[in-house]
Amino acid sequence: MQKFLVGVLLYITVTSGAFGQQLQPDKQDEKAVTKLIDDYSESREKSDTVLLKKILTPDVDQLVSTGEWRKGIRAAVDGMLKSSAGRPGSRTLTITNLRMIDINTSIVDCRYEIENEDRSLRKMWSTFMVVRGKKTWKIAAIRNMLPAN
Repeated sequence: MQKFLVGVLLYITVTSGAFGQQLQPDKQDEKAVTKLIDDYSESREKSDTVLLKKILTPDVDQLVSTGEWRKGIRAAVDGMLKSSAGRPGSRTLTITNLRMIDINTSIVDCRYEIENEDRSLRKMWSTFMVVRGKKTWKIAAIRNMLPAN
């Protein structure tokens, strides 16, 4: 009985340490996720619906800074095109944190800046939930936020 209890305690000690550690993205995943965010920025800049549809999951959802929810790829793409047309200017997404939830899921925090036509900057935050598909990473959710004053 004592051997059994010692074995159980040893198992709990070893496995809790192994599963309690935060996953770190490997260089290949970090590069792929960074390219995904760059592709998103480029697709918004160029209103490239083909690229957008390639990098978004079919059930993508987006909460924008105005409070509008866009659910599904069609609503997201239509909303993104409308938003880009209404706010022309260059968009810059700078990754500040990439956190792996598991080997197929990551949360990506970005500084999101839009340079307006008058050269003023709209500074926001964006958080992306990205998932690994069969061959590539895709965006499953986007949250855009305006910092509080």
